[in-house]
Amino acid sequence: MTDTAARTTQGRGQLYGSILDTIGNTPCVRINSLAPPHVDLYVKTEFFNPAGSVKDRLAISIIEEAEASGALKPGQTVIEATSGNTGVGLAMVCAAKGYPFVATMPTSVSIERRKLMRFLGAKVILAPKADKAMGCYRKAVELADANGWFFARQFETEANAKIHANTTAREILADFKDSRLDYWVTGYGTGGTFSGVAQVLRRERPETQIVLSEPLNAQLIESGQVQGRAADGSPTASHPAFQPHLIQGWTPDFIPKVLQQGIDAKQYDQLVPIDGQEGIKASRLLAQKEGIFTGISGGASFSVALQVAAKAAPGSVILCMLPDTGERYLSSALFEGIGEAMSAEEVALSESTPGYHLVGE
Repeated sequence: MTDTAARTTQGRGQLYGSILDTIGNTPCVRINSLAPPHVDLYVKTEFFNPAGSVKDRLAISIIEEAEASGALKPGQTVIEATSGNTGVGLAMVCAAKGYPFVATMPTSVSIERRKLMRFLGAKVILAPKADKAMGCYRKAVELADANGWFFARQFETEANAKIHANTTAREILADFKDSRLDYWVTGYGTGGTFSGVAQVLRRERPETQIVLSEPLNAQLIESGQVQGRAADGSPTASHPAFQPHLIQGWTPDFIPKVLQQGIDAKQYDQLVPIDGQEGIKASRLLAQKEGIFTGISGGASFSVALQVAAKAAPGSVILCMLPDTGERYLSSALFEGIGEAMSAEEVALSESTPGYHLVGE
């Protein structure tokens, strides 16, 4: 390779005062092998956030809004109910800012999430799988009330959609300033990404079709059934349409207040169900055909984006959200069949040359 062909970098031209200052400004990356030739398909790679997911944005927003309002006191313990990514983000933010952090989470999510939070100094309280997200939520409320801790309330707080309107949406507008943007595709957990970005796109890019997705076997929105709520917007019971699904981080067993606000404002144009197995297949395809490593939720959104792309008019531009990295799914169904030992094909390759054979290890 000649010098003129070699890749170079110039640096960012700035020094960062904290790891928290690196949250956001994640790149939108073109899909080259998997996209149909008649469209331009991009993914917003939220795993470039410092703790590896879109929920880093939510975490810093919750903590800084609470600091500014006085709701969070210096040294006060923070607690949250989480399926993992918000917990990891909050563990990072709390570590950087000096707050103890406690997470409540179900045993059904990947072990990596627990270990990541504990590695960042958090305590993790596990709730039975049968109690679902509601059980974790109620346990967090109990612990917060009993100990005087700050309950982050990711499912209700205005800080959730606000940070996505102020950062995620602004980044999308800037990156597609000189381009069409015909479709934006996302799933939902708390609904913060959807509600925050959608309100900005509706106002500033009204031509953009917003495609929202949910698990095929947990179609809470499509069911039309009303979510029971307390006066503060918190859920009072599991949603009757919920069934356990494979897409960790998506669709808890209730419709969060933050999501409900986006639904009530009619901020989506299409609602597309997706099977969790299709999400796993799409995640693996992204890794093996594009070199993009995302989790099951990213694979699910991408699978929906491929459906949208197949039907889109020639020249359409599509952006799909990839919420997190695949590394926190190593113990999940995403990695089933990915062995630790050499396969027969790998053994044959090893034995095709005379030296360095693995024997008895």
